[in-house]
Amino acid sequence: MDYIAFCRSYFEITRIPLSLLKEGKPVYSALGESLSIEPHAAYDLFPIEHNPSYCSLSPDIEYGRIHAENTDYDIIIGPTFNFAVTDELVRKCMKEMMLPLSIKEQFEELLFQIPTLSHSQLGQHLLFIFIVLNGREADIDEFYTAYSPTHSRHKNSSILKRIEELGKNVYHNTYYFELIMLEKIKSGNPTALKAFFEENKHRALNEGMMAASPLRHAKNLFISAVVKTGFNGAIPGGLDIEKTYQLIDYYVQECEKLTTVEAVGNLMYTMQFDFCQRIGEAKIPEGISSDIYYCMNFIRTHINEHITLNDVAEHIHRSTSYVMKKFQQELGIHASAYITRCKLEEAKSMLTFTNKPLAEISTYLCFSSQSYFQNLFKKQYGMTPLQYRKQTAHR
Repeated sequence: MDYIAFCRSYFEITRIPLSLLKEGKPVYSALGESLSIEPHAAYDLFPIEHNPSYCSLSPDIEYGRIHAENTDYDIIIGPTFNFAVTDELVRKCMKEMMLPLSIKEQFEELLFQIPTLSHSQLGQHLLFIFIVLNGREADIDEFYTAYSPTHSRHKNSSILKRIEELGKNVYHNTYYFELIMLEKIKSGNPTALKAFFEENKHRALNEGMMAASPLRHAKNLFISAVVKTGFNGAIPGGLDIEKTYQLIDYYVQECEKLTTVEAVGNLMYTMQFDFCQRIGEAKIPEGISSDIYYCMNFIRTHINEHITLNDVAEHIHRSTSYVMKKFQQELGIHASAYITRCKLEEAKSMLTFTNKPLAEISTYLCFSSQSYFQNLFKKQYGMTPLQYRKQTAHR
């Protein structure tokens, strides 16, 4: 099979980007070909433990990986997005793919052409490509249970128990359960949330009748739950208000497309875990003020730009003296030193996961010169960039 031709055709038909790996190394990228650059994304970060598999570095940007059995080839599908592409997503994606700022406009245009895909829709693409590559269907149960901890085919899930109570003369007994659940979501700890659901999976949660049919009732329960999760869990937990509203709209629309009660139940848990994970990523570390947290996020998402202390201060509408003082108080480091440290940490990642020459890495991270970059790197880590690459690069 001509795997490159398949990847190229799939992208042309669907506008969903595919990349091809041979022995774990990228040999083709649909986006790379469109941008006239070599494929070099850090796919080492996506080891394939199950086939096919979901993989992502953040909830906003999803990938999938399919192994062609009895070969050295893997196909990466993505990046894909749940929401319309924003400037923030473009920058985050460029950072993940280690792309230079000079091609931002061209890259952004490509991303806008990628169709919005839900988590389940991405899964369907993964399963389809698996069939094409391997001539058989994947193990559906293993796929969903391994990579979607919210997926369940068991008939004792709480959403199904609620539906079973339709038509019965029951009382609402979910108030305290929901309070505890929302606290778990608000904490941003998916492990604790999963343990909570495991502990309560045999508990029947009774809801009053909300519709004439079980499916409509399940959807109404879902809509109520996603609104509560957003307003009483996500926003108090620190998730951006606009992002919360987008997620609520997205999940309501996904719910309305479903045709079975079981599918609604699975989406319910997907939604709750998704909110929980996003809250965890947005959590402000203990002892860090919101101003410094937003400064740190701004620096990390603009790491391949020439950013200054003035840029950081303007981002939070504060003075440079205020930012300098807060960085020293809370992090014990000058803001400019933090910018440099973030750039050097990014350089370490590029040295490990790419073959980019030092001059290109230095330019990408906006150091004034390659020699300045090398001197800073050695001062910070006690070795030259090339010594670090030799010590850590994946072969």
